[in-house]
This record gives sequence, structure tokens and C-alpha cells, in this order.
Amino acid sequence: MSKELARWMDDLLQEIDTLKFERKNERRVRVDVDSKSVHSLLELLRGRASFVHLSAISCVDWIDEGQFELVYHIWSYEMNTLVSVHTRISRDSCSYISVYDIFPNCAFYERDIHEMYGMYFEGSPCMDKFILTEWDGPPPMRKDFDSEAWVNEHFDWQDYHPDWLQELETQGGGIAIHPEEQRFSRRNKE
Repeated sequence: MSKELARWMDDLLQEIDTLKFERKNERRVRVDVDSKSVHSLLELLRGRASFVHLSAISCVDWIDEGQFELVYHIWSYEMNTLVSVHTRISRDSCSYISVYDIFPNCAFYERDIHEMYGMYFEGSPCMDKFILTEWDGPPPMRKDFDSEAWVNEHFDWQDYHPDWLQELETQGGGIAIHPEEQRFSRRNKE
């Protein structure tokens, strides 16, 4: 990106007073914005700065802070630049506005975040499950999800010890530590 374009984009981003931005390098910009301004910022970047490609939406669970962080990765082919728009929302509300009207391909990412984190996107065309169709547990990507406890509640452990594994163990290979002796199994007992 030319220095003139970079300066133009920096001036454009300064038009929204609720955001802060940091130019990571010539082709990467990080923008932190209040959750109420994300929609306006994405419209501005798409309409006036040619950021027409939504590459992904990521979600991070900041459990200790009681927040989810959404990161919208948008690309401009004209500027050859990626902007990552970061915003935080409360874990308690677990609902946010869809950007489907700006980037229709967001429906896939929003649906994935809904399924894995339990966040609902108002205005998204479909919030049905598509990967975990038989899943009856809590959203598995949340940091408070205890996968080991869930597995222990839903499955019966069977001792699997075929002849070939016994041979490996006598030769010094195979699994030497049983699951109940592992660090993760002990965490709830301590």
C-alpha cells in the first residue's frame, strides 16, 4: 500500500471516535472498537475503503474478564491490506448483531460461533447446528466447558487391551499411564 493510501485510511479511521487503531505493518491494521460501532465501521470500510472481502470471524473466550472477543478479518484487494476489527461483548448476554447485510458470507462464521460458543447473532439467516448435529452438551469451545467431565458423564469406559497392545507394552511402548492416573483426571480430586 502506498504511503498516500495508508495516510488516507488512517484519516478515515480517525472519523470514528470510539475506536483505536494500530498499523501492524504496511499491509495489516488492527482496529479495536466498541461493540456498538462495529456495524458502522464495517459499512464505512466496505463502502469508502473497498474492504469487500470478509475472510473470517474469530471468537475468543476471555472467561476471567467475562467477555467474548469477536474479530472480523476483512480484506481490500485494491489496498492489498487486511484489517482485523476487534470488539468485546459480555459472556452473559451472548447475543450480538449479525453483519449479514454487509457481508452475506458471514452467515457461515456466525453459525459456527453460535454452535461452538453459544453466541446468537440477531439477523443472521440460519443459526441451526451444522457440525454438532447430535450434540446435546454445552457449547464446547467455551473455556468453562469441561470436556473430561462431559465424556465421563456420557460414555462408559471399557478396558481396551488387545494382544497387539500387550506386546507393544512388553517391548516398552504403548500407553503406560491409564486415564485415571493422568494430570487432567486428578484436577477435580485435588
